Amino acid sequence: MNNGTLLQFFHWYITPEDELWKKLANEASRLSEMGISAVWMPPAFKGSKGKYSGGYDVYDLYDLGEFDQKGTVATKFGAKEDYLNAIAAAHKLGMQVYADIIINHLCGADATERVPVRKVNPENRLEFISDTFDIEAYTKFTFPGRNQYSDFKWDFQCFSGVDCAKDLDEKGIFSIQNNYGEGWEDVSNQELGNFDFLFGADIEYRNPAVQEEVKRWAAWYWQTAQFNGVRLDAVKHVSPGYLKEWLQHLRSVAGKELFAVAEFWAPEQLGDMLHFIDITERQMSLFDAPLNRNMYEAGKQGKDYDLQTIFNDTLVAIHPTLSVTLVGNHDTQPLQLLEAPVADWFKPLAYALILLCDKGYPCVFYPDLYGAKYKGKNDKGEEIEIELKPVKGLEELIRARNLFAYGMQRNFLDYPNCIGWTREGDEEHERSGCAVLLSNADKGQKRMEVGKRHAGKYFYDMLGNSEGRILIAEDGWAEFYCPAGSLSLWVRE
Repeated sequence: MNNGTLLQFFHWYITPEDELWKKLANEASRLSEMGISAVWMPPAFKGSKGKYSGGYDVYDLYDLGEFDQKGTVATKFGAKEDYLNAIAAAHKLGMQVYADIIINHLCGADATERVPVRKVNPENRLEFISDTFDIEAYTKFTFPGRNQYSDFKWDFQCFSGVDCAKDLDEKGIFSIQNNYGEGWEDVSNQELGNFDFLFGADIEYRNPAVQEEVKRWAAWYWQTAQFNGVRLDAVKHVSPGYLKEWLQHLRSVAGKELFAVAEFWAPEQLGDMLHFIDITERQMSLFDAPLNRNMYEAGKQGKDYDLQTIFNDTLVAIHPTLSVTLVGNHDTQPLQLLEAPVADWFKPLAYALILLCDKGYPCVFYPDLYGAKYKGKNDKGEEIEIELKPVKGLEELIRARNLFAYGMQRNFLDYPNCIGWTREGDEEHERSGCAVLLSNADKGQKRMEVGKRHAGKYFYDMLGNSEGRILIAEDGWAEFYCPAGSLSLWVRE
């Protein structure tokens, strides 16, 4: 990724008033100058809640904020014109844009129909707990507000399951009896027996017509938006064979190797993530959920956490070129289902670990750069207000990756409470090279080698956490230090 840095340009509680597409267009110049090389944008298509949908409850994949559907023309983030303008603004400055792709389900059907189903045990989706019977299911999608781009009509033959029976006024998991197979599709994850069903109307990829329609949409979407890569949502729930086929089709249409990262969130199941990489033939990267878990634990445990183990059992340690490293995202932020926010005091250290090391492709989370304030309900049903403050020194760390984090890396992971590493730099980047030291306990100090090319040069802490200058000896070594429970980033004057 050539020292690229990805920015997730949204969080779960963005509002329509934020006008996100316009904000990205306005912010593109600043982000590019800072060192952001790619932007992951939220789902751009119309969701079932219209202007108040984050896009993951997909209604119409072809409506990018263009048609009066679900009570609005624009999506939560803006109109189609604003979306395309934001992409153009990023491209003009050399930044890539990644589109968020949700092809597991549809929500907010236009009508119901009588559908033969069997009820499923939610805790074991392989166990059917009823005989076949008919329900009124939300499976007819006709898109009356749109008469362009595709005339494909979705009905129950296009879905493998639903979670609501209108006539019974009942929620649950209902396996649809269609013409394309018994029960669920084969997916890569065996949680709850079979993890095909997530929510809404689950798309049936054993139906060849559905396969072709979703491929047609992919071609239309790329030709319309000209994005540089994709983030694939909820891949645990989609046939890995179809995901691979879909991605190959998209790359063929684009005529180039579009970047792809998949959301296979399994912090405790690295083996399952590695299996997914194998069966999809390394066609896509994954977010490093195990590393995120380690960072969460490190922040929670404080000085009792052994920093030498921070990269143990992580994706970046095994497949560094297929690992997108991150400190947080919209699913792990406070009040979300997978809530596991890294402690504020540890976030600067965590970002140093993903931005300044030589492995992985780092992804920065919007609230960590901009901050965020929102309200939501906790697990007790109480409404509370959350404030996420920008991470101290994050902009400097992003700039440092772009300016200094090049060349050979030497690791000094020899003490549980204080670890460090150096980057020697290279000839292509003036003044490149750096030394990073971080501590989760007392003030840290460590003798580290930055390389003879820096002999006789002075280094200073560009984060301003440590005072003074450090002279590099003739052999390329020096004694570096950092404050207690913090970090220092030493670069050449």
